[in-house]
Amino acid sequence: MTMLTAQEIIKYPLISEDAVSLIESENKIVFIVDLKANKKDVTQAIESLYEVEVEEVNTVISPGGIKKAYVKLAPAFKAADLAVKLGIF
Repeated sequence: MTMLTAQEIIKYPLISEDAVSLIESENKIVFIVDLKANKKDVTQAIESLYEVEVEEVNTVISPGGIKKAYVKLAPAFKAADLAVKLGIF
């Protein structure tokens, strides 16, 4: 099995009304990730790419075959600050 780089694991942040409300209410940010990536891979990729601490990752594969990762940041880090850095806000 080939190892994926952080850039290959994290494809792009999801920008939708629901995703933005999660940023504000639950300190979570949603990313579209590679189908082969597991939660540990996503955690390591987010922490290395964006220099934040991840508290929890939940993943779901949509009926269309797209994998979303709901990433909850540690209380010391604000999802809104990361969203600004990514150009979402």
